[in-house]
Amino acid sequence: MKQLRNILIGVLLALGLSLSVPMRADSIPVTIEEFKADLDSIARHDNVTAAEEKENTVDVKEIVFGHIGDSYEWHITTWGKAHITIPLPVILYSRSSGWHVFLSSRLEENGGSYEGFSLAPVGSKHEGKLVEYDAVGNEVRPLDISITKVTLALLINSVLLLVIILSVAQWYRKHPQGSAAPGGFVGFMEMFIMMVNDDIIKSCVGPKYRKFAPYLLTAFFFIFINNLMGLVPFFPGGANVTGNIAITMVLAICTFLAVNIFGTKTYWKDIFWPDVPWWLKVPIPMMPFIEFFGIFTKPFALMIRLFANMLAGHMAMLVLTCLIFISASMGPALNGTLTVASVLFNIFMNALELLVAFIQAYVFTMLSAVFIGLAQEEHQEKAGAKVMRDDKIMK
Repeated sequence: MKQLRNILIGVLLALGLSLSVPMRADSIPVTIEEFKADLDSIARHDNVTAAEEKENTVDVKEIVFGHIGDSYEWHITTWGKAHITIPLPVILYSRSSGWHVFLSSRLEENGGSYEGFSLAPVGSKHEGKLVEYDAVGNEVRPLDISITKVTLALLINSVLLLVIILSVAQWYRKHPQGSAAPGGFVGFMEMFIMMVNDDIIKSCVGPKYRKFAPYLLTAFFFIFINNLMGLVPFFPGGANVTGNIAITMVLAICTFLAVNIFGTKTYWKDIFWPDVPWWLKVPIPMMPFIEFFGIFTKPFALMIRLFANMLAGHMAMLVLTCLIFISASMGPALNGTLTVASVLFNIFMNALELLVAFIQAYVFTMLSAVFIGLAQEEHQEKAGAKVMRDDKIMK
C-alpha cells in the first residue's frame, strides 16, 4: 500500500508540473497534502480490515457441521461474546488409567485437555472426539460412553414420546371400549395410530401383522418425533438426531432382525434356492448370492435414506441462514436482497421439512413392513389356502 501511495504521489506531481492551468477552488482535484491524507486513510482502512477479517468472517463450515454434528456440550445461544452452553457428563474408560467421569466444561477451563484426555485436532481421524496419547505420541481412543448432545436429545425425545403415548393409553384405561368417543389430542392420536396401523402395517405385513405392529408403530412415532424436534430452533430441540447415521443404523438393524429372525422356511428357501432356471443356481450360485446380498442391502438402504434426507434438509436451511451474514459486507442493497430471499427460502424449507419429517417416518415404516411381509410369505399362502377351503365348504 505504501508503494502504491508513492507511485500515485509521483504521478500527481508530474501532472501538476505539466499543467499550467490553475484549478478552481470548487473543482474535484485536491492538493497533494489532502491526497496523501486520503491515501493514508485508505491504507489504515485496509489494515483494519485485514486485522479483523478472521474475526468478522462467517465460518459456514463450522456453523453447519457444528449443528449437524455431535459434541460434548449443548450450545444454547451467544449473548454478546458469552457462549451459553450446557456442559454434559463425559464418561471414559482408559486401559492405562481406568474410568474417568467429569463435565465437559472442565475441558474448556483447562485449554481443551483434562486428566490426560484432549479433543482430537482438525484433520485427525478422531476429529472432535476425546483421545489420549501414548508414549510415542499416537492418538489412542478410549472407551467413550459420554452423554453427548445427540444422546441427550435422544433421551429427551424418547421421554416426550413416552409421555404422549402413555397419556393416550391412560385415557383408554379410564374409558371402557364403547363408553365415549375420544376427542381433542387423544382423538387426533387415535386417528394417527389407526392410520399407520391400517394403511401401512396391516396392508403391507399381512395376516400376521399384529405380531409386528408394536415395533413398527414405535419406529414410526420415534422417527416422527425426532424429526419434528430437530426442526425446533431452540432448546431442547434443534439436535439432528435422525441425521446421525448411528441412530438410523440401529433402526435399520432392528428391521433386519425382525425380518430375518421371524422369516419363514419359504423366505429362506427363496434366498438360497430361488425359483429361477437351474443354470442361474448351478454350477455358479449367481442368484442365491444376489438374494443373500439383498438381505444386507435392504436395511442399508433404509439407514442411508433416512440419514441422508434429514441431514440434507438441515444443511440446506443452515446454508440459507448463513447467506445473510456472508453478504453483510457486500453493501446494503445486495445484503438486503439476499436477506429477504434467505428468509423466504427458509420459511419454504421449514414447511417442506415438516412434510419430509412425516414422509421419512412413513417411508421407513412402510418399507420395513414390506420387508417383514415378504419374509412371511408362507403364512400368507396358508391364510389364502384356508380362505379358499372355507369358500368351497360354504358352496
